[in-house]
Amino acid sequence: MTVYFIGAGPGAADLITLRGLRRLEAAPVCLYAGSLVPEELLGSCPPGARLVDTANLTLDEIVTELAAAHRAGLDVARLHSGDPSVFSAVAEQMRRLDALGVPYEVVPGVPAFAAAAASLGRELTVPGVGQTIILTRTSARATPMPPGEDLATLGASGATMVLHLAVQRIDAVVAELLPSYGPDCPVAVVARASRADEVILRGTLADIAALVHEAGVRRTAVIVVGRVLSASEFPDSHLYSAERARSCDAS
Repeated sequence: MTVYFIGAGPGAADLITLRGLRRLEAAPVCLYAGSLVPEELLGSCPPGARLVDTANLTLDEIVTELAAAHRAGLDVARLHSGDPSVFSAVAEQMRRLDALGVPYEVVPGVPAFAAAAASLGRELTVPGVGQTIILTRTSARATPMPPGEDLATLGASGATMVLHLAVQRIDAVVAELLPSYGPDCPVAVVARASRADEVILRGTLADIAALVHEAGVRRTAVIVVGRVLSASEFPDSHLYSAERARSCDAS
């Protein structure tokens, strides 16, 4: 049978995709991270479904559960917060399933940075201000960053940066980005984006660390750095411009 890696979205239960919900509703086995996936989603599992909280399981234990369900002829909904393509630890699970000959399908979800941008009411690609987004994190207690992917190197571009899994190191993040972005660069920290207990902090590189400490934000947050956060004077997109309309009519 099939393992479905489903992006559960950033937190709000109704931000799962229709495809993801349908896969969840039909799967007799569901593996989920109890600390990250909303409990409301589990109510969509079919009656009698086997629910496995993976929060305290090792990778090998998780794969054992997936392989056992496959041998029993059961589909599995493997719920991951956000979108499986970013910081989800799906790659190593897929590698092991490939080796075992277990089929799987990936169902995209709403990533945390998109939910954060929605909560901030900002577009992260603004004409003439910023057209590039860097999604990254810091090492801390996680897997070391590859060479050349340190914040100082990435920040040299001045592109809009979104940091996951980094809010506990907010002081170090600020210190590494200050030389490239400057103390007046807008910064926002969104914790638990889309959830009822969401927290939004807005500031600059000069004061965001103090705001984070004061608010007690320690996890489940993204940091957004870039001029797009405060941009108000910028050209309209060419997509809907009268000039483009005329050129289309002429062609």
